[in-house]
Amino acid sequence: MPIQRTAQHSIESTNIADLLERVLDKGIVIAGDIKISLVDIELLSIQLRLVICSVDKAKEMGMDWWVNNPVFMPNKGTQNDEIADTLTKINSRLEHLEKATISGS
Repeated sequence: MPIQRTAQHSIESTNIADLLERVLDKGIVIAGDIKISLVDIELLSIQLRLVICSVDKAKEMGMDWWVNNPVFMPNKGTQNDEIADTLTKINSRLEHLEKATISGS
């Protein structure tokens, strides 16, 4: 009498949130090189590197370019206000000098 064995399937359900959490936690790197040559002369070479991970993982890997980037600084609005005030003062002084030059002529 033959023994019947049934195949057992293990299906792990993964939703998009779990997948995204896993990718951000571990990180993923996508790399590619494109080279265009004509008669053994390289005309164009492009190296693409894409890293997708969480901010914490990026800092752990030593990637923190945004820390010193002025665009991402918290006092960006304050700097813009100071620049606007300076420009207003310069425009005021310029108008005063123009008026003095015109009335002095």
